[in-house]
Amino acid sequence: MRLNILIGGKAGQGINKVSGIIAETLVKNGYYIFNYRDYPSIIRGGNNFNIVSISDRPIASHESAIDVVIALDEDTIKIHKSSLKKDGLILAYKDFSGLGLNTNVALAGSLIKVLGFDNKVLASVVKAKIKNKLSVDALTEGYNKQTSKFNLKVLNNQISILSGSSAIAKGAINSKIDMYFAYPMTPATGVSEMLAKDQLKNNCLVFQPEGEISAINMALGASFSGARTMVGTSGGGYDLMSEGLSLQGMSQIPLVVYLASRPGPATGLPTYSMQGDLEIALRSGHGEFPRIVVAPGDPDEAMEKVNEAFYLSEKFGALSILLSDKHLAESEFSLFSKNKKTLPVVVKRLIPGQGVVKVSGYESDADGLATEDPKIAIKNADNRLKKYQAIKKECQKLEMIKIYGKADSKNLVIGWGSTKGAIVDAIDGEDFKFLQVLYMMPMSNQIKSEILAAKNVILVETNLTGQLGRLIREKTGLKIEKRILKYDGRPFKSDELKQELLNKLKS
Repeated sequence: MRLNILIGGKAGQGINKVSGIIAETLVKNGYYIFNYRDYPSIIRGGNNFNIVSISDRPIASHESAIDVVIALDEDTIKIHKSSLKKDGLILAYKDFSGLGLNTNVALAGSLIKVLGFDNKVLASVVKAKIKNKLSVDALTEGYNKQTSKFNLKVLNNQISILSGSSAIAKGAINSKIDMYFAYPMTPATGVSEMLAKDQLKNNCLVFQPEGEISAINMALGASFSGARTMVGTSGGGYDLMSEGLSLQGMSQIPLVVYLASRPGPATGLPTYSMQGDLEIALRSGHGEFPRIVVAPGDPDEAMEKVNEAFYLSEKFGALSILLSDKHLAESEFSLFSKNKKTLPVVVKRLIPGQGVVKVSGYESDADGLATEDPKIAIKNADNRLKKYQAIKKECQKLEMIKIYGKADSKNLVIGWGSTKGAIVDAIDGEDFKFLQVLYMMPMSNQIKSEILAAKNVILVETNLTGQLGRLIREKTGLKIEKRILKYDGRPFKSDELKQELLNKLKS
């Protein structure tokens, strides 16, 4: 069983708020959900919409055909009516035009009745999130105006909801983060908001400087003094940080950077999603120095990989980059797996006040003094390369890749990051195996053997040129000919991706 519910209207009508209320209500009734968010870069107006997918099985994507449209304005009906199934239903704002701001809640009540649930769970969620009796009255009015169509039963599944941003914040808290530096930039801002909300409770200072150059350098300074630090940014903000990343490479001050990519170049599509920044994550900062680049595909992995990033960064004095995008950061997922063991992030290095501690942007000798001696330069460069080899050896103890689908299938799909959900849903019940790449740098040696063992290999990415495919060719010498690339700023829909995968097998 699977249904797709679209909630649409103008920015400012509470689209995301009511979508979250609906999602939480469905989860409390025992159903798995995926809540996709789509909005233009404007404060008021336009057409914002969420697609809340519901199923009695785990899901992590949305589909193209809509079962129910909740329309808070006329444009939503005009724009999305063509996506409605033949037996689909439109719940429109016109029925509740006198309720003002509570129209969205009334329509949520109508939806819950159409699905077949009692309205008690919805009422409890609304009371907790809005704390307004008029809102409860509105949902009751909406509930009473409809009849049940889908007759869904309450299930016993114990499920929770988490967005990618919330998961990254939780992973940082689990790693005992001390300071988070960021200048606001969509879609990275969600992590700042999550950490700032409870910074006193979690003993984590969130600081917003005047810009990204200050953020990266302040973070390095805080880390030098012994704090576990993290920086968050996106796109052009990351570009501004590149000199600071290079300073990290020379100074070897531990640092974790959260890069939430969005479609470029320049401002691009600031509120949409693409995987266009893999190569800049791998190459940014002049000179050659070790780094870790890891790309989770869901909130469970986000929590885990943030912790690993802190662990590796502190253990090796290295730069760890957590690569994400808007689709992972702002979508809400059902959580149904147990959190894995948290790695200890222990500051063992000397910090100021414990002895003489020196760092520099120059090549330095054993006493920390700047030098241009060629022998020392060679020795230091070799040591940086040895550090990378040590990092790679340590990463092999971690989960660098994952395999989904039919283990003995000769049809291999390769993807990374936020494409995971759509791929896993698309190959369900089909003759495919999915290789998810989690660590981009260092890269798992197992990738080459998986490709060589397959008959058909298909690369799936949301970028223009297949950046992971190019990286795999660089590291393995193997070129992936069959590719499904999407670069309109929107994520894959699982049903459309399934058809594209099946078509690739025929080609």
